[in-house]
Amino acid sequence: MPLLAGSLLELPLGLTAGYGRRRHRFVLIGGLAFTASLVAVAAAPSFLVLLLAFTAFYPASGAFVSLTQSALMDADPSRQQQRMAAWNLVGSCGDVIGPLLLAAVLALGGTWRAGYLVVAAVGALFVAAAALTGPTRRAGTSESGSEPADAGRRTTVRQALDALRNGEAVRWLALLQITDLLGDVLTGFVGVYLVDVAHVSPASAALGVAVRLGAGLAGDALFAVLAGRLSARTALRLSGLAAGLFYPAFLLVPAFPAKLALLAVVSLATACWYPACQAGLYGSLPGRSGIAVFWSSAAGLAGAVGPVAVGLLAVRFGLAPALACLAVTPLLVATLAR
Repeated sequence: MPLLAGSLLELPLGLTAGYGRRRHRFVLIGGLAFTASLVAVAAAPSFLVLLLAFTAFYPASGAFVSLTQSALMDADPSRQQQRMAAWNLVGSCGDVIGPLLLAAVLALGGTWRAGYLVVAAVGALFVAAAALTGPTRRAGTSESGSEPADAGRRTTVRQALDALRNGEAVRWLALLQITDLLGDVLTGFVGVYLVDVAHVSPASAALGVAVRLGAGLAGDALFAVLAGRLSARTALRLSGLAAGLFYPAFLLVPAFPAKLALLAVVSLATACWYPACQAGLYGSLPGRSGIAVFWSSAAGLAGAVGPVAVGLLAVRFGLAPALACLAVTPLLVATLAR
């Protein structure tokens, strides 16, 4: 419910936020709602309140995070891939820090509610920092001062629909959803897979998730270094070939240490997929980052089918065959990246 309802609420943000000062105001409003939704989660007295708080979190995050990302891309169009690599590296640091933060809160006698309050406090600090900074140069403005066709206050739905005539944009949108199958979708199932299929203990499965996150962080750091030297297509083709070899091996080897090693290699290889594809999307729509945000949100709704499909396949055939179906992902990535 939060994913579907929240994403529907988030959908028009890319079109209505516009650029410059108008977008900056949306970022600040989204940041305040982001912080408030975290406080509401921490204080939720019932399941219904918790559900509403998580639902509000999605559009709030879209305004606060996605619009900030688009501003970052607009600030230097010639270095979008490098900036997306750095952005993704910071996000991976958050993925690793989050469990450590929760462990620290629990060790100090707190609960998960206190953990959310800590994150809300950190979010409030970033909202305050954003309030003290001004908006970047308007989207797509070149050094000569020329403006794109949609550099006004907002983008129309017709302009967004016209962008779908751009085959490159459609290609990157498809790649974003396909790559997520061996990204967040695999991450969501890997712990259950290690317990139910590899038959390891929950503690060992937790180690597997830690390896997954840690190797992903290392891969993000590596791509942040290489982003200026490798094109997105080259990075995707090379990593697709590597994942195509090592992901099936991860599923087939019986020994747990070998599975951990292969999971680390797969995580390392696929770390570049999101930043390369997202930067490719922005690059295919120069000066129209609002449209990129809009279609990213729309494609995300379609991408929500991924984990549901894996779950349904697992119920019908078992988790091992369901995850085996994801082995086609690297082939699709390498093919579409040509």
